[in-house]
Amino acid sequence: MKTPYYVIKEKELNASFNGFFDALKSRFDAFIPSYSVKTNSLPYILKKAKDKGYYAEVVSDDEYELALYCGFDSDHIVFNGPMKSQGVFIDAIKKGSIVNIETFRELEWLSYLPKDIRYKVGLRMNINISSISPADENHVNDDSRFGFSCESGDFDKALSIIKSLPNVDLDCIHIHRTSRTRSVNFYCNLLDYALSEIRKRELTIGKIDIGGGYFGQMPGKPTYMEYADAIYGMTKKHGFEKSTIIIEPGNAIVASCLSLVASVIDVKQHDDIHYVTIDASRIDIDPFFRKNDYFKEFLFSNNEDIQTVQKQVVGGCTCLEYDRLMELDDSRLLQVGDQIRFNRVGAYTMTLTPLFIRYWPAVYVERDKEFLLVREKFSVEKLF
Repeated sequence: MKTPYYVIKEKELNASFNGFFDALKSRFDAFIPSYSVKTNSLPYILKKAKDKGYYAEVVSDDEYELALYCGFDSDHIVFNGPMKSQGVFIDAIKKGSIVNIETFRELEWLSYLPKDIRYKVGLRMNINISSISPADENHVNDDSRFGFSCESGDFDKALSIIKSLPNVDLDCIHIHRTSRTRSVNFYCNLLDYALSEIRKRELTIGKIDIGGGYFGQMPGKPTYMEYADAIYGMTKKHGFEKSTIIIEPGNAIVASCLSLVASVIDVKQHDDIHYVTIDASRIDIDPFFRKNDYFKEFLFSNNEDIQTVQKQVVGGCTCLEYDRLMELDDSRLLQVGDQIRFNRVGAYTMTLTPLFIRYWPAVYVERDKEFLLVREKFSVEKLF
């Protein structure tokens, strides 16, 4: 297979989907696992999610259309985020999607719903992580620009608007935040705050949408079962254990099952440093440019003339000077034809990869030691 290419380990992907589903099933009578489409929108993965009993969680009209195209029924879609058009917003509610309202303009659009039918909607609550769980904050004053704030009065204003509509019922509260630690304790604090606010207002809520941000299957990190236990414990504390629990995992499902394989295409030396160029880019595996090392394997083309060098800089194939993936110290010198397999790169890497310099790599599924092509390399013809 010509590099670069992605490989999905089907067995591991199945285990992730099944693991989170089974953990929730062991604790809750009513639950909705909803796969975060933005995390990795590859149609193969979306169809797998559907087959495993997951809903699709989408945050735009385009993602909504993609979910429908991949076979999800409208009433098996959770529609979040501020990027909704009026037409798709209204249509989604009418067709039974779980629509969590994000903006005041969406509240205004509710008046366009037919008056002879009752509809259910959700509402996103604004939550400041620094206030509710400072040990889990991403930065000082880890506030949010999403949802309606209880402290400012916007949440109560939104409630008042919904209550004024005789054909609309509030059925869901959406409380998604992603913490730095992804800890179990964070979800306890998140739920403790949100459910306290719900009880304070004596709201009758059928669904609690906790959102995503969980760890996947990774040694030393919280397990699916530990998350499920914590969520159950906190909902029971507040008397909401019979509510339908919605989760929106993305990273927790796909992060561990996908790899990118790249080949060394050039090696040069100057200033006592060996500069190695591969045929992939940092953009493919680290689109936020935050990492300085990776879960990686070196696949050497031969074991002859093994040479150890003091320092190597591995760079990508683009013309960007900062497209540097990592530095290797006192390591075996990479040669043209050697390969590097970057593991655990399934979350956000595909959806955030631009059509820059060269186009999207092919994607294969590894199934019983065979490789099935599920997406061809993007081409000039497809671009046109």
